[in-house]
Amino acid sequence: MSEFHPFLKSLIGEAGLSGHEESIKRLVELRWAPLVDEVHYSRLGSLHSLKRGGGNPPRPSVMIASHMDAIGLMVSRVVGEFLSITEIGSIDPRILPGTPVLVLASKGADKIPGIITLPPEDLLFSEIGEGAAGSEYLIVDVGLTEREVSRRIQVGDLVSFNTPPVDLPGGCLSGHSLDNRASIAALTVCLEELQSVQHVCDVWAVATVQEETTMGGAASSAFHLHPTLAVVVDMSYGQGAGTGGRSTFPIGGGPTLGIGGSIHPFLHQRFTEVAHRSGIPVVNEAMPAASLTDADVIQLSAEGVPTMVIGIPLRYMHTPVEVVALRDIQLAGRLLSEFVLSLEADFPDRIVWE
Repeated sequence: MSEFHPFLKSLIGEAGLSGHEESIKRLVELRWAPLVDEVHYSRLGSLHSLKRGGGNPPRPSVMIASHMDAIGLMVSRVVGEFLSITEIGSIDPRILPGTPVLVLASKGADKIPGIITLPPEDLLFSEIGEGAAGSEYLIVDVGLTEREVSRRIQVGDLVSFNTPPVDLPGGCLSGHSLDNRASIAALTVCLEELQSVQHVCDVWAVATVQEETTMGGAASSAFHLHPTLAVVVDMSYGQGAGTGGRSTFPIGGGPTLGIGGSIHPFLHQRFTEVAHRSGIPVVNEAMPAASLTDADVIQLSAEGVPTMVIGIPLRYMHTPVEVVALRDIQLAGRLLSEFVLSLEADFPDRIVWE
């Protein structure tokens, strides 16, 4: 298995739901601290890790951002011994019934296992017809009495997926929160590759918070760090059963290069050149309007930040059983490091919109 593989499995073993990233940020800090020169947190909790370049100061800087938060659920009501839930981030309620979860109980600071379920078919469909049940009809059963539930769980407690990581044949990994912990792993590969080489510019490796809800982490970090340019690493839709190839990309075939309104053409061209020169397979991903990633807010920071999006194909996005190819993570990390090494001291003068 790849060297980042155990680290990635540890990342998807934590909840780190959007707006509540405390558990995940410590894991990332421990892994990144030996690879960089400086580490600190933004006022919203994003992790800023600086690897200084070798050029003469003041040096241009590259911000490479991957969000570390994950989708999940929150207790919205306690009804007897059962819990009603609401979403944190975008979740298709069709995939939730039968999913094992952990209730992160704030009263006792413990993790209580449970199962998402729904009322019997005969009772439910009389209300909603033949469609899928929305999250307002779903409940979490933790197997406790009403008294125990009342004593240990309250409205606002977080509910995370409790599906363990599974190594699949062919070099694939399945689990929850691979969106976007797989990109954190790719950025880690990049930092590792930069250890033994000299690069001109400063590199800010940033693990952002709240991408799935507000994008506030990326917006505030870009304003604070004021990078010369930025690269966002996130997940793309991987080809799978029933996708028909529409706006999807084969897993194991390499990363995608965003092209569209949030993407600066200089950066797209440079990444294309670097990929071809390095023998890294890439494919263009159309993003005609918003990219639906942190790039959309980073490029609007201050007077504007030239921004690029690198995608890693992922099957079954925003489900408890996402699937990614480890090869794609490795290739994305290598592409990032090769891009950093390609930047000359005067590259800011070459960033023109044409």
